[in-house]
Amino acid sequence: MGFNCGIVGLPNVGKSTLFNALTNTAAAAAANYPFCTIEANVGRVPVPDPRLEQLARLAKSARVIPTQLEIKDIAGLVRGASKGEGLGNQFLGAVREVDAILHVLRCFEDDDVAHVEGGVDPIRDAELIETELLLADIESLERQKEGLVKRVRGQDKRAKARLDLLERILPTMQEGVPARRLDLTTDEHALLDGFNMLTDKPVLYVCNVEEEAAATGNAWSERVQGFAEEQGARTVTVAAGIEAEVASLDGEEEKREYLASMGLEEPGLNRVIRAGYRLLGLVTFFTAGPKEARAWTVPEGATAAEAAGTIHSDMQKGFIAAETITFEDYVACGGEAPAKEAGKMRLEGRDYRVKDGDVLLFRFNV
Repeated sequence: MGFNCGIVGLPNVGKSTLFNALTNTAAAAAANYPFCTIEANVGRVPVPDPRLEQLARLAKSARVIPTQLEIKDIAGLVRGASKGEGLGNQFLGAVREVDAILHVLRCFEDDDVAHVEGGVDPIRDAELIETELLLADIESLERQKEGLVKRVRGQDKRAKARLDLLERILPTMQEGVPARRLDLTTDEHALLDGFNMLTDKPVLYVCNVEEEAAATGNAWSERVQGFAEEQGARTVTVAAGIEAEVASLDGEEEKREYLASMGLEEPGLNRVIRAGYRLLGLVTFFTAGPKEARAWTVPEGATAAEAAGTIHSDMQKGFIAAETITFEDYVACGGEAPAKEAGKMRLEGRDYRVKDGDVLLFRFNV
């Protein structure tokens, strides 16, 4: 099951540097000129979760396997991208393929790093990209409207419902309202998904600050925080230079010492990954035993049978029950056997909605 976030932003805001740090590779060329990332680089990163290590210790697991998130580094956008300027068409196509957007904003001054818009202003940059995505959405809706009109003439009821929705939301979007902020019912949201709107994707604003502001943020990141709250979005503050340095260090102790010297408890990218995970509406369940302790990803609201299917399709087909212990009970009791003895294990059926932190053992028949 693939879940992915796309790193977007104007050229020279630190996208590729952050991507390199996230994936701990040099796959994306980081250079001081626009379009240094020509193809959308892709990396898979482990989702930091200290709960997994605790479970592994209690279960005496030989291996620890975290869940992962796919990150795509997308070529920088410039003004006019919705009309194909720069690498506009490629940029928009890459954004359309991701589930959520990590929008990197430059929140630092540096005369040695050129800014494509001539000066630092993260709010302007955020609005610029949002406008280009919105213009692309409007153009897409106008194209789709023609096809829907033809299908409605053929008495297609679903096409009629989609056309009615399109005609209602198009004027609002033309006034500057992105799809994610439209006031829609649950049924209308389901119809909207079929339009594949760029501005319907959830957004996390990543404020890239100077190293001295990594722990506290700065005036620019504070402005972005206020802007994000107005948009119903979230922010994370990082210093790309620090993240790149941490990624280049070999030992964990060396990394901790370096972070401590910068006034940080953990890499900022850990917070980016966790925030991106939450942005996608995902939850984690665990399996733990002598062979391995492992974290698994499912969408919020997934059933026990669907969770079993993320491990193997046969487990979903032959699902019988899920032995379920909450993470808190597993740790408090000291492991699986003590938790069962304390009456903390319960059997759940196939329609049980998996909770974040559940430790599961599936019973199935093939």
